[in-house]
Amino acid sequence: MNDRLEPFHRGLLVIFFAVLIWSVINPKDLFTWFLEVFPALIGLSVVTLTYNRFRLTNLVYFLILVHAIILIVGGHYTYAEMPIFNWLRDAFHLARNYYDRLGHFAQGFIPAIIVREILVRKSALKRGKLLSFLIISICLAISASYELIEWGVAEATGSAADAFLGTQGDVWDTQWDMFMALLGAIMALASMSNLHDKFLKKFINQ
Repeated sequence: MNDRLEPFHRGLLVIFFAVLIWSVINPKDLFTWFLEVFPALIGLSVVTLTYNRFRLTNLVYFLILVHAIILIVGGHYTYAEMPIFNWLRDAFHLARNYYDRLGHFAQGFIPAIIVREILVRKSALKRGKLLSFLIISICLAISASYELIEWGVAEATGSAADAFLGTQGDVWDTQWDMFMALLGAIMALASMSNLHDKFLKKFINQ
């Protein structure tokens, strides 16, 4: 496989770093920015290290960028104070800023396609109910692990992590976060599987 960076991927990187640089300029809170953006930086590192050994489909790389942007924007404003969702809250008399819910929906939606790609290409599993069940289970495990990380950070830093948690006074916030990830994973498989299969043909037929 060609080891050179493809133009489409180069474009995704340019967008990633442009948004990243914007986000670190006068963020709401620099510590919260770091906590929220750190997973995106880990994702970039993994994608970079595996780029030549296990090239992913363009669909997955695009979705990874979308997820990274959601994280980075949340880092800049905090999830509880994202302006567009503040406007939606006020315009529709909602109980809270729902950007946090969008973030956790993406935490299920996008990993579902990433995991699907890895399992389809690297395992003997056939497309079907078992594959979907395993993908959803893995996405829920990722969501639960992230909630444990949030808990650990909160215990370690105290009130400094309030903006990172983004609970907005909701005692069921953790459960809602995991439910949104579950919903995201299910909707990703229901809406994206056929499109994903078209992108996978390039690799499976090699």
